[in-house]
Amino acid sequence: MAFTLVALGLAAAIAVLLAITLARGRSGDAPAAAYDLQVYRDQLREVERDLARGVITADEAERIRTEVARRVLEADRQLKAQTTGTQAPRAANLAVGGVLVLLLLGGTWGLYRAVGAPGYPDQPMAARIAEAAEFRATRMRQTEAEETAPPIPVPAPEPQHMELVERLREAVAERGDDLRGQILLARNEAALGNFAAAHAAQARVIDLKQGRATAEDYATRADMMVLAAGGYVSPEAKAVLEEALNRDPRNGLALYYWGLMHIQTGRPDIAFRVWRELLTVSQPDDPWLGPVHAQIRDLAWFAGDDDYTPPPLPQAGTRGPSAEDIEAAADMTPEQRRQMIVGMVANLSDRLARQGGSPEEWAQLIRALGMLGDTEQAGGIWAEAQQVFAPHPQALETVRAAAIAAGVAE
Repeated sequence: MAFTLVALGLAAAIAVLLAITLARGRSGDAPAAAYDLQVYRDQLREVERDLARGVITADEAERIRTEVARRVLEADRQLKAQTTGTQAPRAANLAVGGVLVLLLLGGTWGLYRAVGAPGYPDQPMAARIAEAAEFRATRMRQTEAEETAPPIPVPAPEPQHMELVERLREAVAERGDDLRGQILLARNEAALGNFAAAHAAQARVIDLKQGRATAEDYATRADMMVLAAGGYVSPEAKAVLEEALNRDPRNGLALYYWGLMHIQTGRPDIAFRVWRELLTVSQPDDPWLGPVHAQIRDLAWFAGDDDYTPPPLPQAGTRGPSAEDIEAAADMTPEQRRQMIVGMVANLSDRLARQGGSPEEWAQLIRALGMLGDTEQAGGIWAEAQQVFAPHPQALETVRAAAIAAGVAE
């Protein structure tokens, strides 16, 4: 409300000043014709002085007097016309000033009603951060979220599949310490849309691994919990995500839900940083890649970054040679092995040139060229990558590490 009053007060003050200016007009200034009259009178006196000193002749003096007298008459006529017309514009200016006051006040209030939030309290950054932290600590728990979440539609399972799942449930109930059985149960419950049962089974999987659970195990459980809660990241799911990220800070699934949680709790600035990192580690077939890429520009705006440009989407297709590919070619002759690697490198290089790709793919190409001893081409790819990923320092660091390993960067 304070902002509303201040805005209206400023609009009123400006409107009143404009109205007073219109009403007063130029009453404090002499008309231009009056100034001209004064000049012409001075010229007449100057003519008399020049004549007395003999600077000009009597004929010249008479001719100048005639011309100046004509100008005096014209200026006097203009002065009378301006003097008689001052009262009417003043009344009109008063009317215009009143209309201007109404337009400014009414327009200000109308615009604020349309695009503003009358009566809404101020929201300084510190208060919003504190409010988000409080909401994150006191928000709805997992059990309540599961109770209120709408069911997720899944295709009807075949009777044979359901029979196998029932037998699996019975076997796991009898042998609760069967790790393999718990893994199968978690997967099958999730496939049936029973995500609450699925994340309970996945929790048992983590327990049975006795400290050997991976980041993927925790991320999978968090995924099941979020799906069971209808897309809501609960405090319990947050704790599971923390376990996943503590084991692997670049786990894509955990990063996706970690960013989503911060969106849901009013911290788009943190969510933007998380999803920006996520785009640098995502692969073409990752299910979150498309939605994140489509939303991150808006998320950047909410985070205060107006100039953010998302990196190009990694493209699925022919990949470059990995360490496994090279190891699998151990039985080939040196020439055959080299030809295979050169072909894969050429395919990857061609695709990156036409379609672009992820920083990991650029790094893979540079490493492969370095292994082939083609440092000249590797240096050219590194130079091109610096231009492509210049707006994305984290992605550029991924490529830089490969360039250093290939000996084309420091």
